[in-house]
This record gives sequence, structure tokens and C-alpha cells, in this order.
Amino acid sequence: MLYMRTFNDQEIKAARILQLDIPLVSQPFAEIAGICGMNSNALLLWMKNLCEKGIIRKFGAILRHQKAGYGRNALITWAVPSEKIENAGRLLSTLPFVSHCYERKPAFENNYNLFTMMHTQSEDIMPLVNSMSRLINQTDFLVLESGQEFKKTSPEYF
Repeated sequence: MLYMRTFNDQEIKAARILQLDIPLVSQPFAEIAGICGMNSNALLLWMKNLCEKGIIRKFGAILRHQKAGYGRNALITWAVPSEKIENAGRLLSTLPFVSHCYERKPAFENNYNLFTMMHTQSEDIMPLVNSMSRLINQTDFLVLESGQEFKKTSPEYF
């Protein structure tokens, strides 16, 4: 069902703030609610409602890996048989150096259907890639190392 209700001024203000970086304070949602003229319970209930209705699909932290000291990263694309892709994805997503793990449809080059983004402080990423390969018992993969990050921004809706 579509979400037909329009946002009031407080909710629009809250949405604008929530799509940015969350304040680094002990009670960030109380601070955001105060700025918007709401109480924190009302803000959290409103956010929960939007999540339940599918309006907010994801709410999470974004690690700025380079600022955190992880200078090497690579996208590893895997050719995984369809009947094994869910298990492989679950296994790879548990690794501490993997930040993203997702199935790609359609498959890249009609073959590579599971993508993992890895970040490391190590100069040599291949030992990690090889351990990933052994973990899911897959040897058909491509390693696409990041050369330079140009710009990273999140979408803004309000």
C-alpha cells in the first residue's frame, strides 16, 4: 500500500536532518527531535512507521574507510551457482573486512552474480581474497581494486 499521508513541517525538518550525518552526542535522536519541535519518542515512532511502510528502506552507519585508516579496498565479483549464492553471501558477509555483499541481477558479464566490497589496511589483499575463495569454495572471481575515490554522497530527498 502506498504511503498517502504528506509530511508536516516537523517531519520534513526531521527527514532533512536524518538524511545527513547523525550528531555525535550521547542522545542523537533526542537532539534531532528537539531541533524539530518533537519529543524523541514521537520521532522514533515516526521513523519506525516509515520503516514498516517501506518508505525508509535502510537506516545505518556509513564508515568512511579511508578516514578510519583502511587505505586498500576492492570489489570482488564472484561467479556462484544460483543454488549456492545465498549461503555464499551469508558466509562472506560475516567477514570483518567485508562492508557490502549483494547479489547482482543481471550478472556482470553474464557470469559474476555475487559482489563483495572489502576494506583492509594491508597492502597485499590477495591473502584475504584467497581466504574468501576457500570459504565459499569458489575460484571464479574478479578483483577490481579501487584506484581513486572521487566523491561519495548519499541521496537527499528533502
